Amino acid sequence: MVLKRRNFLKFMGAGASAVALSKLTSCSQEPSTSALVDNSLKFPTVKGPMPLPTDGVELVKQSQDYSTYEVIDDLLLPEGFTYDIIAAWGDKVGDSRFGYNNDYLSLVETGENEGLLTINFEYISGGTWMQTYSQVIGKELPFDEVKSAAAATKGAINAFALPEDDPLKAKIKEISQEGLIDQGLGVISIRKMADGKWERTNSPMDRRITGISGLTDNRYLKATGPAAAVFRKQQVQGYTDKLGDRIIGSFQNCAGGTTPWGTVLSAEENFQAQVPEPVYADGSSFSPENLPFFINDFIVDGRANVFGLAGNKYGWMVEVDPANPNDYGTKHTLLGRFRHEAVGCRAVKGKPLAVYSGCDRRGGHVYKFVSKGVVSNPQDKANSSLFAEGTLYAALFTADGKGTWIPLGPQTPVNPVLPSTVEGNLVTLPKRPEGGFVKVQTDQEAVSFKEKFATLGDLYTGNPEEKQGAILIDAHFAANAAGATCTPRPEDTDIAPDGELYIAFTSGTPGGNGGPDKQVFQGPKGETPWEHGWIVRLVEDNDDPTAMSFSWEALALGGEPAAGGAGFSNPDNLEFDQDGNIWMVTDMSTSKHNKAVPSRVDAEGKPLGQTDIQGIFGNNSLWFIPTSGANAGNAYLFGIGPMECETTGPYFSSDQQTLFLAIQHPGERHGTRKGNAMETRKLAMTNNNGEEFMQTRTVPLGSNWPSKKPNEPPKPAVVAIRRQDAQRI
Repeated sequence: MVLKRRNFLKFMGAGASAVALSKLTSCSQEPSTSALVDNSLKFPTVKGPMPLPTDGVELVKQSQDYSTYEVIDDLLLPEGFTYDIIAAWGDKVGDSRFGYNNDYLSLVETGENEGLLTINFEYISGGTWMQTYSQVIGKELPFDEVKSAAAATKGAINAFALPEDDPLKAKIKEISQEGLIDQGLGVISIRKMADGKWERTNSPMDRRITGISGLTDNRYLKATGPAAAVFRKQQVQGYTDKLGDRIIGSFQNCAGGTTPWGTVLSAEENFQAQVPEPVYADGSSFSPENLPFFINDFIVDGRANVFGLAGNKYGWMVEVDPANPNDYGTKHTLLGRFRHEAVGCRAVKGKPLAVYSGCDRRGGHVYKFVSKGVVSNPQDKANSSLFAEGTLYAALFTADGKGTWIPLGPQTPVNPVLPSTVEGNLVTLPKRPEGGFVKVQTDQEAVSFKEKFATLGDLYTGNPEEKQGAILIDAHFAANAAGATCTPRPEDTDIAPDGELYIAFTSGTPGGNGGPDKQVFQGPKGETPWEHGWIVRLVEDNDDPTAMSFSWEALALGGEPAAGGAGFSNPDNLEFDQDGNIWMVTDMSTSKHNKAVPSRVDAEGKPLGQTDIQGIFGNNSLWFIPTSGANAGNAYLFGIGPMECETTGPYFSSDQQTLFLAIQHPGERHGTRKGNAMETRKLAMTNNNGEEFMQTRTVPLGSNWPSKKPNEPPKPAVVAIRRQDAQRI
């Protein structure tokens, strides 16, 4: 199929010009019967469940060729490629084990064909983790006893308040400890052998930083920046763990980044699953009792409750030097406390350091930290000291493709986001004097808030350093109060080889905590909400990392090709190859994978919503997207993940011969696949011209990956993808 070039496009907003609209229209696919010929690709594409403009199937044959489809419980790659398992859940790492739900990966090379692989361990998939724990780890935990006790209180137990000699508290502590051990970070040493395979070398560098590091082993994490002053306060409005600026553990570690000087930044994302997120005006935590331990057949959360961990110490960006075996992590508080998913670090000689990050929640913001000091040598590890002083900003996007950075400091004027401007008409603002946050649903409430508080400094208390620290601790809600743009789940912020920033916005659907700006984030024809996501390029004015204004434009939109999308849904982690092309993985909710769509309309004949038909996209997957040339923005399917998993953390070796990838939570919904169980489902699909046809799809129930042996437990694992001819990917 001949494609029209996907130029970089601005989203159509209320102020979009006719020129922008005409460009947007040109993004949609034109019907054609000729086969796609793209000689620039060095690999064939994988056949997915949906006809794509880039798969080479002529329009007239798409309905027939895609009338049946079999989903495979494996990592599917193009012909000529293979993968090797590097490590999986339960493998020994130092004095601990390889954790669960591996996410971001970073290879810091220490010599030719060898290096240190740093891995994030995000969360545990409660049901599958409990089902397979004893089989994989080799010991029993009292799941049934604790679930039985919790049933009387609908699954929730404030274990923090139980007496120390209570047998139930001991059982909860045992489960919570094991769950937190399976989160955090890990460092493993690896090398490439003559046949191209990678193997572990188990060096003294191998170690784990878990969710309870420091609890009994004195391996505390450190903190820099103004929030550390809040941690050290003796008299606070709320709860303190009395550890000062020492921190127990790191958990919910999702995406991350590698600095030019060889350290790794690890993002603590959904920390609110383990500790309370709300804080008081002085930045102190709500009590652990505000988030009890919770367990049922599918969930094991609130695991920090029994240990009395302080909520304000989680939700940060953690820096680790993998080459220093005594480094157990530093939380840099000037990068803000929010649901960190991403980080992009730009170090230019003679300029301040700029660090970009995103808050992965519905209505979350894009942030930039600018250091006070300047970079003298981008490869110098002394650059880590630059995180200790500087300013955090939040982005304000406008529908005309422009934007500015709002400083999050005491002098910043209060100018709240108006609920009428966001999907779902909901904004969360700091609640005063009680602490925490309040949900605002009318513009008048936001205006009244502005009349009551003039600056961010009016919302927080303490001496100047402590007040700044409290703002950083409450960054998301402070950014809402300052008027930063609510965005659609920014799950990655990655710096391209030319220094430009790319952002993966995953999902435009609103939720219980907010939604994106509906004047800015729209579908190809102005649709709102647009579930399937966007990949956006942001360019600082004058290419200056310290600039206070920028321009932005879209590279690719998720969605069906017939609707103007590129063929994927919910873009997540991004990785650049040396030529500046994007390699992207998707993050569709497990509940949507291959979900039957027997009809595109409901019982009343009304079209189903985007989230109701998301099963058409199949499993989470891996895509190749050029950023320049005639095929810029076109999406080529490179890989498809195993059952019920998320593909995460793509990272290239410097010779471009290996693409490391993390496979997270295989079998998350159905657990272990028993007896090769599968199900046949009907899905109403469309060809690239929008003509509907019915597909019969066979779908395995659960997973046996990575062993692929019948009835074997599914395990998160890290793989190394390579060409069988040993050439560049």
